[in-house]
Amino acid sequence: MSRKRRKKGGEDDLATQNFLQAVEKVRQHPIFAPRWTHATARRYEQGNRCPANGWAVITSNGDIHVHPTRRADPEEWLYVLAHCLLHLGFQHFQKRFKPWEWNAACDCVIAKFLADLKFGRPPEALAGSVDLPGRNEERLYQYFVDHGAPLELQTLGTAGPRSLDMIFDPVRKYYFGRAPDWQALFGQGLAAAVTSAVNVAAGYEPYLGAEQSSVTPAQKARAWFMSSYPLLGALAAAFEIIEDKLVCARLDISVAAVDAESKEIFINPLAGLDEAECRFVIAHELLHVGLRHHARCQGRDPYLWNVACDFVVNSWLVEMGVGVLPHIGGLHDPALKGESAEAIYDRIVTDMRRFRRLSTLRGVGLGDMLNRGRPDWWAIGDGMSLDEFFRRCLSQGLAYCEAQGRGLFPAGLVEEIRALSQPPIPWDVELAQWFDHYFSPLEKVRSFARPSRRQSATPDIPRPRHVPTIAPNESRTFGVVLDTSGTMDRKLLAMALGAIASYSISRDVPAVRVVFCDALPYDQGYLLPEAIADRVQVKGRGGTILQPAIDLLEKADDFPKPAPLLIITDGYCDKLIISREHAFMLPEGRHLPFVAKGKVFRIK
Repeated sequence: MSRKRRKKGGEDDLATQNFLQAVEKVRQHPIFAPRWTHATARRYEQGNRCPANGWAVITSNGDIHVHPTRRADPEEWLYVLAHCLLHLGFQHFQKRFKPWEWNAACDCVIAKFLADLKFGRPPEALAGSVDLPGRNEERLYQYFVDHGAPLELQTLGTAGPRSLDMIFDPVRKYYFGRAPDWQALFGQGLAAAVTSAVNVAAGYEPYLGAEQSSVTPAQKARAWFMSSYPLLGALAAAFEIIEDKLVCARLDISVAAVDAESKEIFINPLAGLDEAECRFVIAHELLHVGLRHHARCQGRDPYLWNVACDFVVNSWLVEMGVGVLPHIGGLHDPALKGESAEAIYDRIVTDMRRFRRLSTLRGVGLGDMLNRGRPDWWAIGDGMSLDEFFRRCLSQGLAYCEAQGRGLFPAGLVEEIRALSQPPIPWDVELAQWFDHYFSPLEKVRSFARPSRRQSATPDIPRPRHVPTIAPNESRTFGVVLDTSGTMDRKLLAMALGAIASYSISRDVPAVRVVFCDALPYDQGYLLPEAIADRVQVKGRGGTILQPAIDLLEKADDFPKPAPLLIITDGYCDKLIISREHAFMLPEGRHLPFVAKGKVFRIK
């Protein structure tokens, strides 16, 4: 009894091995590989739609229901699986008045095709050859309708007379895009087969039946960047392509993602991308890295910032014609053409509920720029050199393309690459430029109104002194609204006040209006710049409500109307309504919960 069970179990294992061998050969064959990626083979008893005496049936959605217990050689399974895939590629799923005659005509055409291709071996029940007129499905179908089909004809769904191996199902809803174009995938397979045949004849790759490691479309796309597209060639050479479905499943990657620190681009093989689509996806991820989209997040919502960057990058790639937008879809809106990622983000945050349902190449609610729980790589020593390397690769690629006349690029992309080639301006230099804009240097003139001194040699001759001239309507002061809530860092307060004091002194600002604010405003009145730099007693340290302090300054009679405001906060505040000129000072990595109209200085 146990011996029989072991024997039966061994036979089952052998049958499964034969089937898996056939699956592997179909997956590696260039003609069938593109369709096999989108099809699904179901070889289990529960829910199987294959008849008890049949071999397999194929549905209009690409589901192959294989008989779960039938034993066959690998060559027979090879024929059965290829037969089902050809039904999809030849567009045999058509509603006809007599479905069995149409099914039989399609089977005859497929049998002739596989015999000429010498692919697999038909099962014995289907091996009978019949001399039939006509070479296409339409003529055979018409002949079968007029004269009847031969009795010896059987389909893969053999369960008696007139059984079908093609089953119509309701059109499936695809979450990431439209349904596969089976005819286009068949065309790609034929093109790949011709290319493979030429390479075999030239000795560039082994014969299909030999052991080989096939070059994937993603690897071909990467090689194309290195050989034919200098703008991204250096970046492509620095990155490794990871195509492991288990790794992608663990990282929740539906199509693709990039890890800038480890220099890896992840592409999910189950997405079924062809070479043109892989070019688009790889260029998309390389531009994320080269344009420093990680570092430019600056405290924004990471996912919404990723969505904004995707709109910009995809628009450029479509305009340049680099590859093809993946069939599963992508974030592309012609109405956003020419806008920067920062501008698109400001539009997105006005309707976050709708935009959070959009899908990046990684998936819904997930950004395709990976960090994997590490600290920001651009904020550490090695990360700065890595960041420099990425920017240099992109700028040198652009220079090479322009020198060689290698095509045209969108103006926005060229502008961003050139901007990244320049070193970033420190926050304190930007603050100094802000002071220069509002407080121009005072012109000193000589005045005899109050002589400053007399020389001992000529005591009767008065000597003029230099006095600064201030325009009648010029207001040489400004207001400082200081967030003193409990979330504010003391070091941040010290750096901000020190910078304000030093620039005020150098720009001849006589006094500064200072207001502390947390839940309530605390008006300190006008303070000398030297007093700000020396010691200021900070009041508050409660909640964060900055609007009362702004209203206090805007309505104060002793505060000039043209005077600007400088607001120091950590970003944990509500939306502010400010009617006069203003600017914000924030810690690096923080972001305001609203679109700022004035300048924003980020303190390191």
